[in-house]
Amino acid sequence: MIPCGNQSFGTSEFVLAGFPNLNGTRVELFSMFLLIYLLTLTGNVMIVGVVGADSRLQTPMYFFLSNLSCLEILITSVIIPKMLSNFLSKRHTISFAACITQFYFYFFLGASEFLLLAVMSVDRYLAICRPLHYPLLMSGAVCFRVAVACWVGGLLPVLGPTVAVALLPFCKQGAVVQHFFCDSGPLLHLACTNTKKLEEADFVLASLVIVSSLMMTAASYGHIVLAVLRIPSASGRQKAFSTCTSHLMVVTLFYGSAIFLYVRPSQSGSVDTNWSVTVVTTFVTPLLNPFIYALRNDRVKVALKDMFRKVVADFLGHFLLVETLGKKT
Repeated sequence: MIPCGNQSFGTSEFVLAGFPNLNGTRVELFSMFLLIYLLTLTGNVMIVGVVGADSRLQTPMYFFLSNLSCLEILITSVIIPKMLSNFLSKRHTISFAACITQFYFYFFLGASEFLLLAVMSVDRYLAICRPLHYPLLMSGAVCFRVAVACWVGGLLPVLGPTVAVALLPFCKQGAVVQHFFCDSGPLLHLACTNTKKLEEADFVLASLVIVSSLMMTAASYGHIVLAVLRIPSASGRQKAFSTCTSHLMVVTLFYGSAIFLYVRPSQSGSVDTNWSVTVVTTFVTPLLNPFIYALRNDRVKVALKDMFRKVVADFLGHFLLVETLGKKT
């Protein structure tokens, strides 16, 4: 909370501080983050496209993967375009409405992703440890309802805290948000009132979503590891552990950074370290997820090759048809 010497309630815009101590590296950082953003979009769009187009991938695992990719596309698009534009502009302002909208969608999509990661881990547990019951437990109708529950489970709980933040009085017009987007801690730090109760409510909500999701994920992977240890073939165990290790690496990065940022009673006093840890959830895990979860998967690689062959064949067929019609005329 900042002191209220010059109160100016009804703030219409904030200033995003961005990354500290750039020292003339704006263009280089812009190029690097733009490349990461484009790679993230490309990888996740490819997953959504190939899962939707290939009937061989119409299974619960790939259905949930495509939902995860949709979340990654949206959550990065909520944050990164504005951040990239600030690298090249002199004015780093963001309107109050845009700031609150960014705040809401970031936490809504993030909460949905935690719930979905827990569901994906349970899906893998059922597929590996309960194979006979799996088709019944994870039917198409069940998967659809579970996916909707994940999206709605992030959509509704975040609404209350967002309204509470939007109604806070802010002391200065054009106050500086010490971050590259409108995160919770930096915004609460600018409030011209005591935000302790709101921070405690945020702590409880974050703990419920993140910690419960983490416990489900850890329990599922624990059972999976025990099942893998019972595989008689050494090569089979090695392949399974390789996949599990990759998944756990991404999950650990995502959960670890989120717990550091949000599962603590006070957020407004830690604005200086938020930006560096948020880079993990905003850039690193969305970039890694397509490669870890899908693009290293043999079935996905085969489906992608077939899709590209079809696209190339259709393009060449269209080109030859146009050329033939041109010669006739």
